[in-house]
Amino acid sequence: MTEHEPRRPWIVGVSGASGTPYAAAALRGLLEAGESVDLVVSRAARLTILDETGISFRDAYWRDDLAAWLGWGDAAAFGAAKLDAVRYWSAGDLAAGPSSGSYPAKGMLVIPASTAAVAGIRLGLSKDLLQRAADVTLKERRPLVLVVRETPLNTQTLEHLLALSRAGVAVLPASPGFYAGAQDVQRLVDFVAGKALDVLGVEHSLLRRWQGELGAARQVRQSPQPE
Repeated sequence: MTEHEPRRPWIVGVSGASGTPYAAAALRGLLEAGESVDLVVSRAARLTILDETGISFRDAYWRDDLAAWLGWGDAAAFGAAKLDAVRYWSAGDLAAGPSSGSYPAKGMLVIPASTAAVAGIRLGLSKDLLQRAADVTLKERRPLVLVVRETPLNTQTLEHLLALSRAGVAVLPASPGFYAGAQDVQRLVDFVAGKALDVLGVEHSLLRRWQGELGAARQVRQSPQPE
């Protein structure tokens, strides 16, 4: 985005499902690609972030908390460059920009997407800003990606997902591929985040892509690792 171009962000919604590392990886990928981001973290997601990372996510200190969550230290130490591309909206703020179809946005990624968020989006409940922003994304015919993190899925959730898919939503289960030669959990997390960014059309280097070479993953695992 140049100085004279209007800001047009990707909206990233983080629901309360387990899998907040997927959200962190996707956010890093978007920001490293030079994209603007509007971030919505649900109330339940705050508890999940705290449980999975030990980091509190607070409205008043969201910049420092986001920097810590993304592994960048604190906001002052990291610098403002990438964080300035983020606009944070409280999940309870239904008067926020993303609650309106006239607000300029490229689309939305919900990562991870809980089954409760899936149901709320499918039924148009708009119980919080995450669900309302997703509803707006649907009605404005913008890209919407749901990274569903739950297993097994019951019939009702499958029916919700089918209806959303028919409405044009990309349903992307948090299902990492092992052919990329992943050697640690973070590589598997990055794979899922990378697939989500692929659907959005955002360039990234989060995953090793399949090149049609059998045994390539084994070669990656056996190659020397930097110390």
